[in-house]
Amino acid sequence: MPHSLVREHLLTALLESPEDGILSVSLDGTIDTWSRGAERIYGYTAQEITGQPLSRLVPLHEWLGLKSIFSDAGGRGAKYFESSERLHKQGARVFLRIKRAPIRDEQGELRGILESARALNSCGADALAEGPLRLIIGQMPGFHWTSDQNLRITSNWGKEWACAKILTDALVGRSVCEFLACADRHTTPIAEHYEAWRGLSSQFEYRWKNRFWEVRLEPLRTPSGEISGCLGSAMDITDRKRTEEQTHYQARHDALTGLANYREFMDRLEQEVRRAERSHHPFTVLLLDLDGLKRINDFHGHLAGNRALQRLAAVMNEHCRSTDLAVRYGGDEFAVVLIDSDKGMAEQVAHRIENGLHAGQGKPAISVSIGIGIYPDDGRTAAELIEAADQQLYKYKRTENRRTLPPAASGLNTKKAAR
Repeated sequence: MPHSLVREHLLTALLESPEDGILSVSLDGTIDTWSRGAERIYGYTAQEITGQPLSRLVPLHEWLGLKSIFSDAGGRGAKYFESSERLHKQGARVFLRIKRAPIRDEQGELRGILESARALNSCGADALAEGPLRLIIGQMPGFHWTSDQNLRITSNWGKEWACAKILTDALVGRSVCEFLACADRHTTPIAEHYEAWRGLSSQFEYRWKNRFWEVRLEPLRTPSGEISGCLGSAMDITDRKRTEEQTHYQARHDALTGLANYREFMDRLEQEVRRAERSHHPFTVLLLDLDGLKRINDFHGHLAGNRALQRLAAVMNEHCRSTDLAVRYGGDEFAVVLIDSDKGMAEQVAHRIENGLHAGQGKPAISVSIGIGIYPDDGRTAAELIEAADQQLYKYKRTENRRTLPPAASGLNTKKAAR
């Protein structure tokens, strides 16, 4: 590059704005000249930086965009401006207003770029005086980060980093996969980072560090609109999630016994019918009535009646598998959905529940009437199964001597009831 031409441009720029940091860069990205204003802003002397690549001054997340600007510089006839981040010699980030202009020789051939920069906070490279913008960025709620095409973190900021005692940009250079504890590029959240590189935005929930996070990923674009990276934000929604889960649980469970309620029972029963249709595996439904609840309430009080309901619920839970569903769907009416079960298993569970109540130490003594519906023998819909079990239950309730525990086979007539 002709030195006389460079000096002419530098002189013109310095006369226009003597406080700006002036530098010129050749087309291969090498710094050719360096002003005192640049030394004040960036911290390097001319001897230290001349001949070095401009990339030493540019954060990773801005370098791709800057390279595209250099490649397009020949097509820009006028000067242009942008706000940008640069790196000080001591590692601090400097926010600058940058003006660039092409440098051409006498034949009009592009030889380089002249860059003039002024610190937005008017304090040069003083890391302690980067202005309120830096404070705001550091106190933004949540985690925020940018990454390059290799999923290397190029910047990080936000309030959660401070809470974790991680400084802004302390993770630069680390892998997003390591940061988010996920190495599979085809699963969330790594797949969404690659989608951002294709220009797609995404929003999803992700469990990380025993917390729930709402993550949003966007493509990070250069001033010319090209995608240069990925911008990620994660907000802690653990408290909201727990509130939602608690509300959902309360809406689908009985407050007195802790068992599932009628809504959950019907939804699960419909799901099991559909699953059984696909898998051709049987399952069974037990309907249970607590015998004599009104008598208990009348003679012993409603608190005793509530305790009787809770005793039955405890016995049901004890003798059901974790995959089964125990239900109180109203008053003295209970149910159990036994997954992947047949007639024999249903009778065994019913008998164990009866035995558990008989062996209980609570007062007054309680007993239960039970009816069984078997898929597909007694029906292929939820309504048919409930009807079959209900008819059997009321036949069972009419048997004599309900206060004496019947044998396993008596009282459990599981033949298909007439509908």
